[in-house]
Amino acid sequence: MSLRIGDIAPDFSADTTNGPVSFHDWIGDEWAFFFSHPADFTPVCTTEMGRTAQLSEQFASRGVKPIGLSTDTVAEHMKWIADVDDTQNTTLRFPIVADPDLKIAKLYDMIHPSESETAAVRSVFIIDPTKKIRLTMTYPMSVGRNFDEILRVIDALQTCDKFKISTPADWVPGAEVIIPPSVTEEQANAAFPQGYETIRPYLRTVKLQQD
Repeated sequence: MSLRIGDIAPDFSADTTNGPVSFHDWIGDEWAFFFSHPADFTPVCTTEMGRTAQLSEQFASRGVKPIGLSTDTVAEHMKWIADVDDTQNTTLRFPIVADPDLKIAKLYDMIHPSESETAAVRSVFIIDPTKKIRLTMTYPMSVGRNFDEILRVIDALQTCDKFKISTPADWVPGAEVIIPPSVTEEQANAAFPQGYETIRPYLRTVKLQQD
């Protein structure tokens, strides 16, 4: 199944390291960072799980709930978490979905046969409180994810939603944003009384006034 930005994330029920989960109910009114890894007790995955745990406060401050997945069992996950905590100097508390029958991995198109017939690639789904998929990323098994970028795109999505703007290349919080061309001059003047710069009629930038 090919999932696209704007699609409703498929719901599922599964066993996790934190007990049974009904995915949409678990998300609730928050955002979700749903990500897969190829296998427990592997080096790149260990660093990624550790990094996610280390960033727990960063995710929480954004109203984002991490949840992992691999095709291993809950028992295997639980044994591995002890290794993650020990080697990455952290405490992993977020749930990891057990998907030994590949049902959820196939539902989310995480199985790429050129990489593996039985293990998930490194997929990322950022899902908003309405359960819409807002962003997807896919990394090969050999390449660990950039968690600074994952946090950055969450910030960008949430900023776009709040202020009805777009973000330019390499945007980071606090930098100028773009006023979409669909916004009229009258609307822009009302929305951004602090003023904005018109570089071209289609390219207007503004420094946001944060609360």
